[in-house]
Amino acid sequence: MAKKAVATLQTGKTDGRAHSKVIKMVKSPKTGAYIFDEQMVPNEAVKEFFK
Repeated sequence: MAKKAVATLQTGKTDGRAHSKVIKMVKSPKTGAYIFDEQMVPNEAVKEFFK
């Protein structure tokens, strides 16, 4: 039987959770259609991203 590989990406409790993926819907000035702005931001800057 094959050996089951177990991989862990987190070395600490907050290393993998220091950033969040945020998605904001923005109206395009060129076409007027809505586009999605996706970014990875630190957890402290999430509220500033949506302002």
